[in-house]
Amino acid sequence: MSMQFADLKLIEPLLRAVEAEGYSAPTPIQQQAIPPILEGSDVLGCAQTGTGKTAAFALPILQRLAQGGAPGGGPRALRVLVLTPTRELAAQVGESFITYGKHLGLRTAVVFGGVGQRPQMDALRRGVDVLVATPGRLLDLCSQGLAPFGRLETLVLDEADRMLDMGFIHDIRRVLAMLPERRQTLLFSATMPPDIQKLADSILRRPVRVEVAPVATTAENIDQRVVFVERSDKRAALEQVLKDPALRRAIVFTRTKHGANRVVQQLGRARIEAVAIHGNKSQGARERALASFKQGTTSVLVATDIAARGIDIDDISHVINYDLPNIPESYVHRIGRTARAGASGVALSFCDSEERPYLADIERLIRKRLPLLEIPGLAYAQSDPRPALQAQAQGRPHQGQSRPQGQSRPQGQGRPHQGQSRPQGQSRPQAHAGSLGQSRPQGQSRPQAHAGPQGQSRPQGQGRPQQGRPQPQPDTTRADR
Repeated sequence: MSMQFADLKLIEPLLRAVEAEGYSAPTPIQQQAIPPILEGSDVLGCAQTGTGKTAAFALPILQRLAQGGAPGGGPRALRVLVLTPTRELAAQVGESFITYGKHLGLRTAVVFGGVGQRPQMDALRRGVDVLVATPGRLLDLCSQGLAPFGRLETLVLDEADRMLDMGFIHDIRRVLAMLPERRQTLLFSATMPPDIQKLADSILRRPVRVEVAPVATTAENIDQRVVFVERSDKRAALEQVLKDPALRRAIVFTRTKHGANRVVQQLGRARIEAVAIHGNKSQGARERALASFKQGTTSVLVATDIAARGIDIDDISHVINYDLPNIPESYVHRIGRTARAGASGVALSFCDSEERPYLADIERLIRKRLPLLEIPGLAYAQSDPRPALQAQAQGRPHQGQSRPQGQSRPQGQGRPHQGQSRPQGQSRPQAHAGSLGQSRPQGQSRPQAHAGPQGQSRPQGQGRPQQGRPQPQPDTTRADR
């Protein structure tokens, strides 16, 4: 019998709230993280997006708040601080605290940049138990004396690797300097590059480490494919992919804000409705775009990496990398928007000739070779430029190279010669050549990736400089402060 939330010794009001959301069995990260957080231990968590990470820290924090009561009497004091990199993620985390804590009488506030301060200031003056914030706006409010940390009990750094990618490390250190040394600290990150480990070592005390997947791995239930197509042909390729009837809801990722706007305009001319979300959009525009996407009014959302961590929407069937990210870890974060909560999903990547080094970095990081996607009728899609690697990855000799004497082809791996029919009763393995949402047959795994030259790896979090043309600047706007 699988573990249930009741087995984690959660109190009845929390169990009632969890059940109302339709959950009964905790995810692996929740099974591992909830007990030590309830005990008051520091925790270092490495988990992919879509694994139930927010509930893994929100539920035990809410229980500790409820059981501890208001410390010292008097007005309500700030006892929990959660730092997140983006507005969208802050809003999602705040919503989770409110949803799970609705029977506990606790107050949660969310503060981030890009909107007026007055409602946020009023909420803090009334007193809150839990504050979810982006670092920059938090520092702005602290400078006005509106976020006293004297009674703080718990600090959470959520998506810590993303915060460092966005340049928030100095803001984080300024916040840390204001907090009581005696506190519980929880750090969660989708990847664990050296900079994150160094930060964890400096702020965690004898932490319990919880990890549900190896660093920088992708979910097994995501069908990942690559299309080799030149930049000038990407628009037509995207239009054809979006016509697939298996596509219910898709996020299209671009590298820049200008690129996101251009893709939306191009799709509009093809009568495909899409909305964009990126750092230059006002908070109201971002919220309207997300609402339209959530409600199904629009089935295509075009986004930059700035928004990737804050999108927690069920039933996203496809993630499409219109531009490959030059930081390989961003690939993991992007495709984590699909196949959430045990569902399956599809991740397609368009790769032009100048992005092939980025693809090599991604495949090296995830230790997996992305199979080629063949789209019927897509005449301008190129053949796989990796034939030698493909031969090595599948254990076949290169063209013109004979198989060692006495070594036979493994049984069942033979391929008919051109014009030779397939043996009777032997069907072609289900591939991704037809419907883009078609799944792989049960029990059939992908071939292992070509990991690159032995011992040669790029430091995690460090992108490959773009070659051949000026590199467009990624969307790392500070508007999320």
